[in-house]
Amino acid sequence: MNGIVNALPDIPRLYTAISEWLGCLVYVCVLYRRVSLQRTILVVALGLPVLIGLQYLAGMMSLPFWIFGMCLAAAGMFAIVMLSIGTGKREGLYITARAFILGELIASLHWQLVTFARHALGLTPTWWQSHITLVVTYGLCFFIAYTVERGNFSQTQPTVPTMSAAVMTLATTLITFAMSNLSFVSTNTPFSGTIGQEVFYIRTLVDLCGFVILYAQQEQARRLASNLELASIDAQLKSQHQEYLQSKENLDSIGRLAHDLKHQIAALRAEVDPEHVAAGFEQLEASVQNYSAQQHTGNPVLDVILTTKTHTCDDKGITFTAVADGKLLDGMSSMDIASLFGNALDNAIEATSKLADPEQRLIRLALYQQGRFVVLRVENYYDSALKTDTEGNLRTTKKDARSHGFGVKSIRHIVQQYGGEVTIHAKNHWFTLTALIPR
Repeated sequence: MNGIVNALPDIPRLYTAISEWLGCLVYVCVLYRRVSLQRTILVVALGLPVLIGLQYLAGMMSLPFWIFGMCLAAAGMFAIVMLSIGTGKREGLYITARAFILGELIASLHWQLVTFARHALGLTPTWWQSHITLVVTYGLCFFIAYTVERGNFSQTQPTVPTMSAAVMTLATTLITFAMSNLSFVSTNTPFSGTIGQEVFYIRTLVDLCGFVILYAQQEQARRLASNLELASIDAQLKSQHQEYLQSKENLDSIGRLAHDLKHQIAALRAEVDPEHVAAGFEQLEASVQNYSAQQHTGNPVLDVILTTKTHTCDDKGITFTAVADGKLLDGMSSMDIASLFGNALDNAIEATSKLADPEQRLIRLALYQQGRFVVLRVENYYDSALKTDTEGNLRTTKKDARSHGFGVKSIRHIVQQYGGEVTIHAKNHWFTLTALIPR
């Protein structure tokens, strides 16, 4: 094997270090970052000389210690990923494994092209031509990798792999690295190459297969997460619609009861005249009137939702005002209306009910037409810190983030079905959710 290496020298340590560093940089750019940009830039900048030093250290070691040196290089990549993004240990290992295989693949591909040009085509590039080839190959390949991986990861939410996914990724990385470098360890195995150019080809091909496997694994995990999210949103939509149907039935019963009670009170008042008894009847009638009062917007579904939420706000000491033209919702299904307004008001009620000062418990709803759009605006007062992602979307404050936080997503899902958009603003202690839906 030494003869092969002497005839076709292996990848320079500097090139390998740069490739691994760029592999880390790709994932730093595509992933959700939980630390400041200044810290990310500093860590990435310091990471390159560290990786170069570790690669040269590994190159000076004998074979058993060379493997240890490569582990040190991988540990350096792990440190870059964790410190520059702010990941947890499991996520850091998951991302480092992908960055390591990507770096190995592109370094191997570039060096295979170099050796082919030199030994197969007989070309002897100058110093500057070699460096231009390096810059062009690395730049093009890593840009393609960034483009491919950008759609495979979220920049608004952390990537939290399951334990099985992390273990599988780590195992795939170890097997890929071992098989791709087997020929450099020994040529006396059934899977080793014996010809110089063939050795480089095997390494590139194995690294490519490893990268494709890891990409497919992440794509499958992303699709499963999307399907779970859609299923949760769908379940919430159905739950809101069932709540609307139950509320409608309850309001109808209460309305009939209130109507009967008013007639009974009127009959009793005609028979009993003392002032204190009359005052008691007036108080009873007023309480019945509260239950019989209903919203009348021009849309029966919206009437039920607003009436139910009005009673909820009364129970929680929240001042709720609504000005809505329900006729603007004629083209929307009853399930979508119930889910859209139910989620928007439930979020506002939950946030407002936590306020200690009753005078601050304020919710305002407006539904009106502006030009060619139907505008829904829900505002509520708040007095606490809000968590948002990098796109400004509200993040749930509950500990079980996987089971919560679908309210706003459900609202967006409904509005986007009708070609609309949802915006969220928080300023001067007023949280405002606005939905624009084309007529």
